[in-house]
Amino acid sequence: MDVGSLDLTPAGERPARLDVGVVGAGRVGAVLGAALARAGHRVVATSGVSAASLDRAERLLPGVPVVPVPEVVAAAELVLLTVPDDELPALVQGLTETGAWQAGQIVVHTSGRFGVSVLEPAVAHHVIPLALHPAMTFAGTAVDLERLEGCCFGVTAPEAARPVAEALVLEMGAEPVWVAEADRPRYHAALAHGSNHLVTLVAQALQVLRGAGVESPDRVLAPLLSAALDGALRSGDAATTGPVVRGDAGTVAAHVRELTHETPDVLPTYVALARATAVRALASGRLSPQVAENLLDVLARSKEPE
Repeated sequence: MDVGSLDLTPAGERPARLDVGVVGAGRVGAVLGAALARAGHRVVATSGVSAASLDRAERLLPGVPVVPVPEVVAAAELVLLTVPDDELPALVQGLTETGAWQAGQIVVHTSGRFGVSVLEPAVAHHVIPLALHPAMTFAGTAVDLERLEGCCFGVTAPEAARPVAEALVLEMGAEPVWVAEADRPRYHAALAHGSNHLVTLVAQALQVLRGAGVESPDRVLAPLLSAALDGALRSGDAATTGPVVRGDAGTVAAHVRELTHETPDVLPTYVALARATAVRALASGRLSPQVAENLLDVLARSKEPE
């Protein structure tokens, strides 16, 4: 298969062009398989073990045979590896040792952490390696197909295969963003820090509001968080508001006292984020050194034994 042979004709004007095999019908794999099918490719096989994976495959990849992993690879021109990060190197190595790869196959993994170096064992068998990581959270339902529209994929590939990688992303309705091999872990750390920890933070805020007797904490938080997120994306640190950037150490001390009554995870999170906010506000000149010192002293005392 020639790297430059990917047909960019609109999906409605051409037949399916690549036989796709999805290794792992998890939340990501089943959705991306469905997205590729929608773009005109043909999903010919998938693998899955858990009841959730089998149900997901039935809903998102109807009629696609669920077979063992080697059979998925044998049937496909484009192999989509959508297993957890820690399982990926062993999977690639195992398929290499059993001679599963076919020369000319496009092998795509969706890990944010890894670039194409993790596929080096397969490259020795003349496959085309691509790392395509969707910067989106997945529920594993048809709703995700709509969320793909306009989201970004972190793309890493050999220069010669770059057009193939970018075309596949565009066909799924997303936007390719080039990430160098060496920068993949840093790229992924940013996404995990921003999205995964945001969920933890919001869940903690909901918990504290419920403890304060608020019956619909989601209703209270939604407009505030939406405005804060919009401001942060537009203006970065300049969008920060609240007692820390105002230098209101007394309010921060009151917060610390109240949060000692929550589950043990809440106060350390508050203290760590308040300290980070203060340090960034000091660096930007929004807080004077003296005010910042007062705030940081309050936060330091929160860890002292009573």
